[in-house]
Amino acid sequence: MRDRMNELLAGVPLIDGHNDLPDALRVSAGYSVAGLDAVRAELQTDIPRLRQGNVGAQFWSVWVPSDLPEQAAVVATLEQVDAVYRLVTAYPQVFGFAATAYELERVWASGRIASLMGIEGGHSIAESLGALRMFARLGVRYMTLTHNDDTAWAASATGLRQTTGLNDTGRAIVAEMNRIGMIVDLSHTAESTQLDVLAATTAPVIFSHSSARAVTDHPRNVTDRVLEKLADNGGVLQVTFVPGFVSARPDATLADVADHVEHARAVAGVDHIGIGGDYDGTPVQPQGLEDVSTYPALFDELATRGWSAGDLQKLAGRNILRVMRAVEDAATEPLWPGSR
Repeated sequence: MRDRMNELLAGVPLIDGHNDLPDALRVSAGYSVAGLDAVRAELQTDIPRLRQGNVGAQFWSVWVPSDLPEQAAVVATLEQVDAVYRLVTAYPQVFGFAATAYELERVWASGRIASLMGIEGGHSIAESLGALRMFARLGVRYMTLTHNDDTAWAASATGLRQTTGLNDTGRAIVAEMNRIGMIVDLSHTAESTQLDVLAATTAPVIFSHSSARAVTDHPRNVTDRVLEKLADNGGVLQVTFVPGFVSARPDATLADVADHVEHARAVAGVDHIGIGGDYDGTPVQPQGLEDVSTYPALFDELATRGWSAGDLQKLAGRNILRVMRAVEDAATEPLWPGSR
């Protein structure tokens, strides 16, 4: 199956939008990155299974709980960033740091897994544009505007203020993200926030790990109304695998995930979909997608449903690479490493 995937995705890295290995290492190993070159049964992610899964690039989530006091969240997020740096440093033959589309492709072409970062929740910047800019300088390429709780400036999908969207502070943060070239991630946000961002942003946005509300009615999933506007924006929905998001049944399967991918393609178009598995961010994954070795099974399933190699290449990586380039091109003061 891996050989077939190599053939289907010739010339395109498989890019996953969201993996919580840094926090899983915090919980299970006190942030130690040792031993990841062997299968780690307590994790869903390790080097042998990343290789088996044909992963070419990974956005590592630098997440901290949204109920932390915001000043403490900044420090805890820096510790997550440090964990990614130490991961890449510990395995230089396996991982390479990347902060741009060009760097991602260069690292992947060298035979390594490009490693990028995304902040998961606006609480991690404590309403400080200075903190936002410093995270960008460290190479963080996207920020999810909320996690499970509202911030003072944006409504969360699972928060208390479903209809309030962005306030003026939130619009200023989005404008600054556009200016410095940080991707706006709308996973975890309320529909009101999503609509406000899509009306305000000057660059494409993403959902790093969300699925389709019309298929499974879960607040973390995206409505067709928003999917249509996402297509107009040029953005990408990176479909997630979290069982509760992809099935109302407790025994979610790979086929359920494929149904979400196909629905998103039908509504937003094949140019606006990607993959964001959320491995190590949820205790279990759907049957057939248990860990990071299983991406080939999903692509094989879609191929049997009639997806062309070209469409699978867009899903795997071409679409998110296009968004990265568009955000980089729209930035008037890019702050990622090496951009100046």
